[in-house]
Amino acid sequence: MSKATYRRFDPWRAAPVTEESRETILAGHYFDIDRTSFDSRDIGHFDRLIVHKNNGDSVGVIGLTDDGLIPLIEQYRIPVHRWTLEIPAGHAIKQGERPLDVAKRKFAEEVGYEAEHLTQFCRFINTPSYSTQYTALFFASGLKAVHGGNDDDALMSSVRYFTPEEAFHMVKNGTILDAKSIIAIQRVYFAPNHMVGDEHLG
Repeated sequence: MSKATYRRFDPWRAAPVTEESRETILAGHYFDIDRTSFDSRDIGHFDRLIVHKNNGDSVGVIGLTDDGLIPLIEQYRIPVHRWTLEIPAGHAIKQGERPLDVAKRKFAEEVGYEAEHLTQFCRFINTPSYSTQYTALFFASGLKAVHGGNDDDALMSSVRYFTPEEAFHMVKNGTILDAKSIIAIQRVYFAPNHMVGDEHLG
């Protein structure tokens, strides 16, 4: 059986469905939920609920300290009823806040570091089957400990430090299940010399 395809992949070719109507049924700060009606030549009319992400990309940041450790955060996640280990991450808090600015803010707030360099190395769609959410991942290097802001004992006590090898082992054994953290840890583990760019923080 031939593995050749009849055309090259084109993500922007004509859609197989036509959107007929859209209604926001729940509006929130980070997300809206839209009830959307479509028509398809193959299956006819159907409705979908779509989670619409507001205020740009979600952001995740992975960094290496001077002694080669990755700071991760222990967090209790209510929807899955479990504790997780994750890279620092978050959303814009106001319209127009750039992903780079979100990365800088969240890295300082959640693990207590400024970065001399922040380099975006990945951008992915979280759940394209029902959401418009994208996540941009940054690598932080040239770290300097900072104080102030949300630097309280309770928050900083949730920060754990691991070598890339230790973090990658936790990905393999299922200890780390958060998708953005898995992507970031694997990238640092397999390509540590390809992470630093020229994006300087102003």
